[in-house]
Amino acid sequence: MAQELINFEKTGLTDEELFTFVDHSAMESEKITAPRYSYWRSVFRVFFRKKLNIFILCVLAIVLILTYVYPALINYDPFANLMDPTAKHLLPAQAFAKFGTSIHWILGTGAAGQPTFDAVWNGARISLSLALICAAINMTIGVLVGAIWGFSKKIDMIMIEVLNILGNVPYTLLIAVLVLVLSPSFWTMVFALTVTEWLFVASFFRTQVIIIRDREYNLASRCLGTPITRIATKNILPFMTSLIVTQLAIEIPAYISYEVFLAFIGMGISDMSLGRLIGAAQSAMLTPGWGFEFWSPVIVSAIVTISLYVAGQNLGDASDPRTHM
Repeated sequence: MAQELINFEKTGLTDEELFTFVDHSAMESEKITAPRYSYWRSVFRVFFRKKLNIFILCVLAIVLILTYVYPALINYDPFANLMDPTAKHLLPAQAFAKFGTSIHWILGTGAAGQPTFDAVWNGARISLSLALICAAINMTIGVLVGAIWGFSKKIDMIMIEVLNILGNVPYTLLIAVLVLVLSPSFWTMVFALTVTEWLFVASFFRTQVIIIRDREYNLASRCLGTPITRIATKNILPFMTSLIVTQLAIEIPAYISYEVFLAFIGMGISDMSLGRLIGAAQSAMLTPGWGFEFWSPVIVSAIVTISLYVAGQNLGDASDPRTHM
């Protein structure tokens, strides 16, 4: 259908009233009218789109409060009731009847008469702190070394030989030897878990760097004389954000599992961590009425590791720019 042309002369308006001349401004013409893109804002928008992630974060918030805030607010003494034989191995109902209704006795008492609830969260603080410190050390060193390792052929030749030598040493055996030679303290365990583990993290990121180092923008940067370290930190590492987050989600629960396993077999730290609590209460697993002492640290350890893993994996998926479309 043909459109009818409008005759502006019939409106009786002058050209000044019909049209307005716009002045040309060089500054205005350079402005971008599209909305600004924020990478992390887009990441969190994708992450919080799933209701499961919100639930997992709520669980993590409760766990962190009970792990770090709750032990700081109480005066926990594991041997306060040691001389009272009637205070040992009590079910929650029996503990309430003896000590009164309180959150301290919600899981009963242990072999020394200590409140199991307080013991579990005090142990969780030790285990989670150990995992966070080890993950921070290994990821920081591993990512930086892996980024440079993937670019330099001279470093690659040396590091491959180091990896072949240390990679064939059984990891559990190495940790056991270090713990036995040194005192079984918190920082000894940190040293044992980080002395070689960063090498495997670096090897993983070295492979990722090799995949993307020869792309066009990196070749252009090298032709312009950009240092390798700057290319690695500015061009490579931001591209691997989702991989870093995903690897971190694997590392933290893994160190909690390492600590629990080593403490369970008697090679852990001397502090009463989750692993030490599980190892000390293994005889209570089969004793009727004493199950709270064993299953409480086991369940808390499972909740911490699973929630950290799921939250980290989903955050790693949200960190992939391909999910922001």
